[in-house]
Amino acid sequence: MTEQPIQTMTGAEALVSTLADHGVTACFANPGTSEMHLVTALDHEPRIKSTLCLFEGVATGAADGHARVTGAPAMTLLHLGAGYLNGGANIHNARRAWTPMVNVIGDHAVPHQRFDAPLASDVVGMAGPNSRWIKSADTVAQAGELAAQAWEASFGPEPGPVSLILPADTAWLEGGKPGATRARPSLRAPDPARIDAAAAAVKSASKPVIIINGTALTEAGLAQAARVKAAGIRVLTDTFFPRQARGAGRFVPDRMQYFAEGAMADLEGSDLMLIAGTQVPVAFFAYPGKPSVLVPEGCAPMVIGGPDTDSAAILAALADALGTKEAAPVAELDVPGAPTGALNAAAIGASIARHMPEGCFVSDDGVSNGLPSFLMTQRARPHDWMMLTGGAIGQGMPLALGASLAAPDRKTLCITGDGAGMYTNQALWSMAREGANVVNVVFVNHSYRILNIELARTGAGNPGPAAQELLGLGHPEIDWVKLSEAQGVPAANATTAEEFDAALERAFAADGPRLIAAHVPAR
Repeated sequence: MTEQPIQTMTGAEALVSTLADHGVTACFANPGTSEMHLVTALDHEPRIKSTLCLFEGVATGAADGHARVTGAPAMTLLHLGAGYLNGGANIHNARRAWTPMVNVIGDHAVPHQRFDAPLASDVVGMAGPNSRWIKSADTVAQAGELAAQAWEASFGPEPGPVSLILPADTAWLEGGKPGATRARPSLRAPDPARIDAAAAAVKSASKPVIIINGTALTEAGLAQAARVKAAGIRVLTDTFFPRQARGAGRFVPDRMQYFAEGAMADLEGSDLMLIAGTQVPVAFFAYPGKPSVLVPEGCAPMVIGGPDTDSAAILAALADALGTKEAAPVAELDVPGAPTGALNAAAIGASIARHMPEGCFVSDDGVSNGLPSFLMTQRARPHDWMMLTGGAIGQGMPLALGASLAAPDRKTLCITGDGAGMYTNQALWSMAREGANVVNVVFVNHSYRILNIELARTGAGNPGPAAQELLGLGHPEIDWVKLSEAQGVPAANATTAEEFDAALERAFAADGPRLIAAHVPAR
């Protein structure tokens, strides 16, 4: 009897096959020399679809979008510390969204590291602050097991990005084996003692509110939020959230205002603030004479569950504890008529509410112009809205790319400012290459408009010529149609409400990616 040859695996193959065994189906990659054996391993692993991204910030943002749709981590493939830093802003956003993500970072071979080669860097020092878990597979025997640990750690106890460093020699050496299979960790269940304490506090409060995020913003979670609202508790979401089910048939919570003074005015008189699936709200920035923690005087904050908890279950338990049998009303479908005249953010919001198909995912990086679209789609066809959780602009197009590849049978809409879009416009190339069903709407105002607003709010004085040059994008003007078409995405300009409405209708009806440059006034 002829003996069968023993099957051997490289460290790269052990890592990739282990992630595939745990259900990872997507890799967003910008590889370099030290990752060539990982590229080969991915070539041999049919369970993982690899997508080339021309910039690491596209890869990390796309992995975030993919996970927000599927609920499971995607993999990124990044080239050493420099590649990680290029993708770092959207890893920051993913951390603030509690998004599971496995960042695989190539490194120099272990024996080569002592020579301080030009691309050598402290990868652990760079990646550590935005990683829930970080380790380096310095031997081939570790690669598969650490991949399993990384996958498990991405789910928590608090979900978020993790980083697995793979030196080049670990990748190419044989002797690897798959890591032991892990069970997927679950979010924490409601704490009965906290629920009872919250219910008692509500009964003695005159104007209670609850801030929600996480699973509370799913369709099932919002149904429980409607019960909490019926019990007399005002329901608000965080200002920015990873994903929310919206539109006809869904309960519409209020939303925390962005500016500190607006948020405090809106919450005035509240004497109890419950927190479920998030943290006590704080202002995005410090301003002279304005508060940092957004809790009114005399209001007692009470955390009944943080980001590591199942906030939908918390709402259900709270409603039960309060004996709530009724539920607040849900949104009814309201499709506006066609806008006419000048093109502005309100007209764009009306067109989006008119034409956005049921089941659409929205990636919102609209900065100063995005709010009208958000408000005007509350009663649109059912859809899911994903936001810029960490405040690092340039997320919109990559997030939309990942969402579309996770759900290719559903349309994805990206709304972005022209300044934000320029951070990661390389995502258009990947959209074209993959045939992603993404409609990109770029608000073209030739300005970092939000910074002009912030200039006045921070008390930094009136902008002179030098300041204006730092906040303006009009010299030279960016031709978004040419930029988009150069990367393979058909595009059109719109300067009136009628032009935009017609262009949006055509874009949603088409297959593959499209871009509309919506020319809106800067002020």
